[in-house]
Amino acid sequence: MNDFSHGIDMVECARLLGSINRHGERFLQRVFTQAELDYCLGRKREIEHLAGRFAAKEAVLKVLGTGWTNGISWTDIEVLNESSGRPRVYLTGRCRQIADELGLTDIQISISHIATHAIASAIGVAGGGADR
Repeated sequence: MNDFSHGIDMVECARLLGSINRHGERFLQRVFTQAELDYCLGRKREIEHLAGRFAAKEAVLKVLGTGWTNGISWTDIEVLNESSGRPRVYLTGRCRQIADELGLTDIQISISHIATHAIASAIGVAGGGADR
């Protein structure tokens, strides 16, 4: 039998843009991995794509039940797209440790965005499902 946990988060694109404008490259490097930045920056609607990944990271933390505590780094959660376009979560560091302690075998995410907002939903599966 599988156990599930769910997290959801919504981000206002203008607020994220304000943080980027205020803190610049330092903010981007702290929050996003280089692979995430390579995917998002320069794309049409790049702020929406960044906001979607930001929301996905927050949703994953809700699945883990931790928030930004206990040595967790933003880049411990990476959201990359498969060749089909499907977003996929990759965990490292403290987040990987916590997921293993919880017995999570998979985290599925869905991201959607419009000009003003991005939303992401994450579902953690323990006790079955695909390996990450």
